[in-house]
Amino acid sequence: MDSLTHIALGACIGEAFFEKGFGKKAMLWGALAQSIPDIDFVAAFWLSPAENLLAHRGFTHSLLFAALIIPIFALTADKIHRPHNISFTKWILFFTVEVLLHLFIDAFNNYGIGWFEPFSHLRFSFNTIYVADPFFSVWPGIACIVLILLNSHSNRRIFWWRFGVIIPFIYLGYCTINKFKINRDVKEVLTAEQVPYTRYFTTPAPLQNWLWYVVAGNDRGYYVGFRSLFDSKKNIRFEYFPRNDSLLNPISDHEDVQKLIRFSQQFYTVEQWKDTLVFNDLRFGQIIGWKEPRERFVFHYFLQHPEDNKLVVQRGRFAKWDWSIVLSLMKRIRGF
Repeated sequence: MDSLTHIALGACIGEAFFEKGFGKKAMLWGALAQSIPDIDFVAAFWLSPAENLLAHRGFTHSLLFAALIIPIFALTADKIHRPHNISFTKWILFFTVEVLLHLFIDAFNNYGIGWFEPFSHLRFSFNTIYVADPFFSVWPGIACIVLILLNSHSNRRIFWWRFGVIIPFIYLGYCTINKFKINRDVKEVLTAEQVPYTRYFTTPAPLQNWLWYVVAGNDRGYYVGFRSLFDSKKNIRFEYFPRNDSLLNPISDHEDVQKLIRFSQQFYTVEQWKDTLVFNDLRFGQIIGWKEPRERFVFHYFLQHPEDNKLVVQRGRFAKWDWSIVLSLMKRIRGF
């Protein structure tokens, strides 16, 4: 999830763990603990863009990192707040919940997370919720603001931390149900339309959980389309994109190319844009693809000009968006 959501959710959980009076201090510790796995953003200052893609949500999102950082947080908090009546076991439990919850939630996005780094480079990605979904984030955000403003001993604090913690996870459960429904429909469509594929995935289109982006194919290329939970017909308008990996042959031994292929988990295509060779990672969606089926992909990496890839995951995410695009998204969500 985005950083603000982790901060707000972590603060609400901090309030939940400790009695009235200490809650605001616990909110700060919760926000810090929920944010600490994202410390990997500093790697961007010295790593190349391709290296940074693998560093993000890598070791600092691993179970090993959690095992190292949790006792450090617990020892630090225990020392800073002496004298107090909080057991060290409670500190450990509190920070364990905060850090592991961060690792758990991030796995529901499409980026992938390396739980077993550095022993295994396997990335886990459930592709269940968009990385910035306001329907998940708004509740802990509201609760966090209210808890900051409320008196430390107010009886209403219990209601607000529950509001900020319980509702997002009810929504996450709802998103998981949506994921199962979409996958069932997509498999039926792929079979009915005789789409050749050895791998596929579904992931939500931006900012919601009703319209889903679908990619299915094999080493020759991929079929890309969108499916709404409100679509009445069992069909998907697929656009085919050849993989074109032969274009990589002259530079296949380059380190950046090898890292990009590993990062993409095989969901990639290669294109020639004038004099520039471009690597597309299909997992991050298609720029306004529900409106323009042949649009470019959000993640496009310039192989000849790596210095231009500073915001490679973000730069195409909301490109070409205006009010008409928002309306077209809403229309497509409704099944039109």
